[in-house]
Amino acid sequence: MADRRSFGTVVGAGLASAVLAAVAGRQPWAHGSAPGGLGELSATVEAGKVPAASALSLVVLACWGVLLVTRGVVRRVVAVLAVLAAVGLAAAVVVGHSTAPDNVRDAYHALGVDHPDVGLSGWYWVAAVATVLTLLTTLAAVRLVPSWPEMGRKYDAPADVAPGAAERTPEEQENLDLWKAMDEGRDPTA
Repeated sequence: MADRRSFGTVVGAGLASAVLAAVAGRQPWAHGSAPGGLGELSATVEAGKVPAASALSLVVLACWGVLLVTRGVVRRVVAVLAVLAAVGLAAAVVVGHSTAPDNVRDAYHALGVDHPDVGLSGWYWVAAVATVLTLLTTLAAVRLVPSWPEMGRKYDAPADVAPGAAERTPEEQENLDLWKAMDEGRDPTA
């Protein structure tokens, strides 16, 4: 029996949290200020520092898309892959907790400022909350995916028809001949 309520809730929350994590992964996670009027600097957790945060959230987002169009064992395997990506995303956020402020500190040290005031930005906390939600929804998907509704088989590629299994009517055959003639570059009306 398909559990449509959990399907909509979990998939919707999973998609929203993955999108939020992807957006937050591309924003500055730390900021700082220095005495002496140098102003504020920020460092983003990407481009060689912790690019995994944004990339893994996009992997989770792609897994949600695949979960919508697959069924059976493939669906369950993709749900497990989403959990693994969410665990990696959580690891990236934990690593970002220390590396983002260090990157801002290093930027200030390059300017000659020894003791800048550095802290985590709101985007880091958005990424942390989105990561927790992503992990919870992917775990729920692994558990609930067998009971979720599947896409109809009418969207599958047509199976090969055995010779003589389905004869075409004369009208269908005539239409098929017309299309073949046009494909070959002949005018079927001539």
